[in-house]
Amino acid sequence: MKNAALLVTAACVVATSALAAVSPPRIQAGWVRATPPGAQAGAAYFNLTNTGKSPDRLLGGSAPGVKRVEVHEMSVTGGVMRMRPLKDGLALPAGGTVALKPGGYHIMLIGLDGPLKAGSALPLTLRFEKAGQVTVTLPIKAPPPAGAH
Repeated sequence: MKNAALLVTAACVVATSALAAVSPPRIQAGWVRATPPGAQAGAAYFNLTNTGKSPDRLLGGSAPGVKRVEVHEMSVTGGVMRMRPLKDGLALPAGGTVALKPGGYHIMLIGLDGPLKAGSALPLTLRFEKAGQVTVTLPIKAPPPAGAH
């Protein structure tokens, strides 16, 4: 019986240590690109910092009025633009920051029920491999003029 109690205590210590290494990620400078009427997809951008002591992954998420929320990457190879979902999610190194921005990593909002209107906001629930779900409300903004940085 004493050995069983020691095993339970050891398991609790290990579980507590594992939970302490997982912290909710910090989401900053976020925004969603406004869409015209009839658009079926939109995009969200933000800086994502893993505040934990172990790596994590952004796997996807959900949002009201959106059928699917996926993590995507855009790249240009040989003058050809390619956009693809990251099937294994976006790696977040321990203590590291990853920028989700136009022309790179971003969140695709697929199957919109209606336009995303500038001046309003979108609650976005992000799903992480270790940190679980984190909800943030992002402002919807008109895209910058062509050529602006």
